Amino acid sequence: MEDVRGIPIVKGNHVRYTNTGSSGEVTDLRSDDEGNWVLLDTTELWYKTDSLEVLKETDYLKNNAPLKSEKVNEKEGIKDKVQKSKNNFEDVDMSHELCDGGG
Repeated sequence: MEDVRGIPIVKGNHVRYTNTGSSGEVTDLRSDDEGNWVLLDTTELWYKTDSLEVLKETDYLKNNAPLKSEKVNEKEGIKDKVQKSKNNFEDVDMSHELCDGGG
């Protein structure tokens, strides 16, 4: 598989989607009737290789390292909020004596 410039794409490459500037590390590759695709770790979306460009690792890290760590922190924060919400409802009694249809 090759990027828009003809540079080979392999797992572990850092690439940028030329339409939006989204970038990430290639975690998977596949081909089908519609073309060649790669999965990016940062968006967890599939991108056609003819719209990607391979980045030098130094260029990728310079532009994205802070964003990636922020995204990890954001995901951890969301996981914490979900767990807290679950904990808040663990002791709620939803037996039929307490819940009435009101009608």
